[in-house]
Amino acid sequence: MKAVLLDEAGASPRVGQVPVPEPGAGEIRVRLVASGINPVDGSLANGSNPHWQWPHVLGVDGAGIVDAVGDGVNDFEPGQRVVFHGDLRREGTFAEYVVTAADVVAHIPDSVTFTQAAALPCAGMAAYQALHRRLGIRAGQTILITGGAGAVGGFAIQLAKLAGARVIATCSPNSAETVRAAGADVVVDYHGDVPAAVRDATDGRGVDAVIDTVSEQSATQNLSLLVFGGGLVAVAARPDLSAIAPFTTAPSVHEIALGAAHSHGDAAARRDLAVMLEELLALVADGKLDPQVRRVIAFDDVPEMLADADARHGRGKTILAVASE
Repeated sequence: MKAVLLDEAGASPRVGQVPVPEPGAGEIRVRLVASGINPVDGSLANGSNPHWQWPHVLGVDGAGIVDAVGDGVNDFEPGQRVVFHGDLRREGTFAEYVVTAADVVAHIPDSVTFTQAAALPCAGMAAYQALHRRLGIRAGQTILITGGAGAVGGFAIQLAKLAGARVIATCSPNSAETVRAAGADVVVDYHGDVPAAVRDATDGRGVDAVIDTVSEQSATQNLSLLVFGGGLVAVAARPDLSAIAPFTTAPSVHEIALGAAHSHGDAAARRDLAVMLEELLALVADGKLDPQVRRVIAFDDVPEMLADADARHGRGKTILAVASE
């Protein structure tokens, strides 16, 4: 089968051929139609994993059709349309076929395309988990979302607005209209004094919650904007908690590590990957969530994109079209 391969740690990704994988017990094989491309894919292409064998197939997010099922799989059968967030330790989704554990897989509604579904796992689930599993966002609260023009930020803005929150989002001036269109109530230029702008927008109160998608420095800075008992979710890097005196504003701090549900989670944590995807798919099917697909590319375009950090961090989602819809 055709796949985007990494021959060894530090090598340049290439398009090549590898054998079609076979599903084991509790697994399904998916004939892929679309694969989402994420910033983490570029990071993985520059690194390694002790569980990988060479050449390694890259890619985390996949949507396609069940092709075969392993022993003990009762919830799926060949021909069903599915999507999933893959295990970073295993062969990835930039390929014509992939094998995945069945318990992390969600069924795609008939009204949702493979391209739309492939846009959801990594970025959409990060935003969903941040808002509904970590922060417990509620109507009437105010949330700051950094990197609002990115895929995670764009999903987080939409989901926060659906929950009834007031959204303040940061981005560059060139992306301001995109971020407003996603639903942000206040847009702040990240080049300026973000804390001052946020305090001004909240009459000095601060925010109930923060989703930081930028950096440790950004997350640390934004800790000071939380009201008493507020919560911060770090998508990119943990903040330095020493910036806040102990037992003062009492913030709660969380991190997002979706892939770790495979390696460090139990059966419930793995199953929740599918549950979150099902919630996102339902919102797309109902026309309430934009999957943010901005670009669809072919196999031969993937290696260059993985090497271009700016392209991976652009607005919305880029999707690899593995096969025609």
